[in-house]
Amino acid sequence: MSDTAIKPQNDNSYLISGELNMQTVPGLLQQVEPILGTSHGEVCFDLQAVTRSDSAGLALLVEWMQFARQQDRKLSFRNLPDQLRDIARISGLEDLLPLA
Repeated sequence: MSDTAIKPQNDNSYLISGELNMQTVPGLLQQVEPILGTSHGEVCFDLQAVTRSDSAGLALLVEWMQFARQQDRKLSFRNLPDQLRDIARISGLEDLLPLA
């Protein structure tokens, strides 16, 4: 059982907590689609409470970016954990991530 969660912080800001891995990514993807589909303005995901991530976590962020683009929404990521930033750098994706 995972403790991974998305919790609203304020209007368009959400705190992501727990692990981002193969087990948690599908559920997180489903939770974010309604947020991006109904929000107005830029949505910011704060990743300060992410405890661990692997390449599936990075793939999730990229998927969120693509979905937001399809919905004509802007999004950004704040407090990207070092582990996730390292994976993005190694993958050549760090400069593509919209970091707040």
